[in-house]
Amino acid sequence: MLKEFREFAMRGNVLELAIAVVLGAAFGKIVTALVENIIMPFVGIILGGVNFSSLIVTVGNAEVTYGIFIQAVIDFIIVAFAIFLFVKLINRFKRKEEAKEEAAPVIDPQTELLTEIRDLLKKESM
Repeated sequence: MLKEFREFAMRGNVLELAIAVVLGAAFGKIVTALVENIIMPFVGIILGGVNFSSLIVTVGNAEVTYGIFIQAVIDFIIVAFAIFLFVKLINRFKRKEEAKEEAAPVIDPQTELLTEIRDLLKKESM
């Protein structure tokens, strides 16, 4: 059973997934810092200095901190948009690469020589 687990854990897909999770967590921290420290202060200024996380409603002895929920939703939207832009940028580079590959088909010298011979034989037979 240990041998099977080791084979499973050492497969390429599992290692790639582990790397993706670690990089995703690091990217999430970067985007969270961007949102909390740079973007949200500007949003607060635009909205008249509103700090969403301090919005609280008191019901009896309970405090409902709905502002934290609003802040989390805004953070999610900004993070999703940042990831969307990042993926869009990567896809643009991939499309440019694919276009270059399609635009310049590589013909090996042997095929080119055989094509020339074929064309010459066709010309002579006419």
